[in-house]
Amino acid sequence: MRTCALFRAAGAAIVERMSELRIDIRVTGDERGATRWAAVEPRGSPVGTALLLPPAPSPEAGPSPAAASPTEPAAASPTEPAAELNLYVRPVARRRGVGSRLLAAVRAQAGERRLVVDVIAGTAGDAFCRRHGLRLLRSGRRERLLYGDVHLAWLGELVDAEHPAYRLARWTGEVSPAFRVGDLLRTPSGPGNAILVAATASGTSPDDGAEVAAYALAVVGDQAQPDAHQYGPVVSRGHDEQDLGRWTSAALVQYLREVQPAIERIETVTAGHDRRLPALRHLGFQPVRHVHRYEIPYGHSTSTPRKDFAE
Repeated sequence: MRTCALFRAAGAAIVERMSELRIDIRVTGDERGATRWAAVEPRGSPVGTALLLPPAPSPEAGPSPAAASPTEPAAASPTEPAAELNLYVRPVARRRGVGSRLLAAVRAQAGERRLVVDVIAGTAGDAFCRRHGLRLLRSGRRERLLYGDVHLAWLGELVDAEHPAYRLARWTGEVSPAFRVGDLLRTPSGPGNAILVAATASGTSPDDGAEVAAYALAVVGDQAQPDAHQYGPVVSRGHDEQDLGRWTSAALVQYLREVQPAIERIETVTAGHDRRLPALRHLGFQPVRHVHRYEIPYGHSTSTPRKDFAE
């Protein structure tokens, strides 16, 4: 049993008894490493999931590490690439240790790398991160695009607009930190939760080591979170940032609709002076929530969760 102490305004404690939920943590993934964890009750019902997205691939040349990594906004200072965690616990199973077990399982298997997580400010997820000693990196905005608000014919015109110096390349599969964008484009597409669109310089092909001028990447969540999260657009130095940013983002939105027709919305997180904003606004992305980004280095213990909250 775990004791949960709550406090009224006058300071009197209300003590409740909350039992930890009996769960098994199950891991799934592919040959490049497990990326999904599920918290499952003894009767087989999933009550929570964790999805660890590896640092996304970089263009072959051009951007600084900050611009090349879609886990950090293009305006951010250079930093070590970070794996991004999406953690979800069903409401009926919250405050019963499920989130803590999932976080511990991810950290135990993920290796000596940085972990970042985006949470909505002021929510239970925000408090969870503070309790577990995650360091607040920055605040930002969650932007959302609803497919119902997109004029598909207009979107097609954006994608079909001529760009004589470039051509579009598309790819689907599972991303891994060992791959760069050019490597992915040279790999045959296959099943997976990642959708990539890149603008390569004309006269080059992926098989010949194409020069990647820009790219945008979307990752589709699991059944508990069936939306897509967009990273980028990222544009290499020396290329038209606004034009290629709009083009690759529009092509990603269109291609995602083709390969994942059940997806109804795409989300991304932006910073205050994010250079991607003009391209995102042009497509119809709108700010919906204030978010916090937290970090915890792998291989370092979190602080002991405070006992005035149930985990």
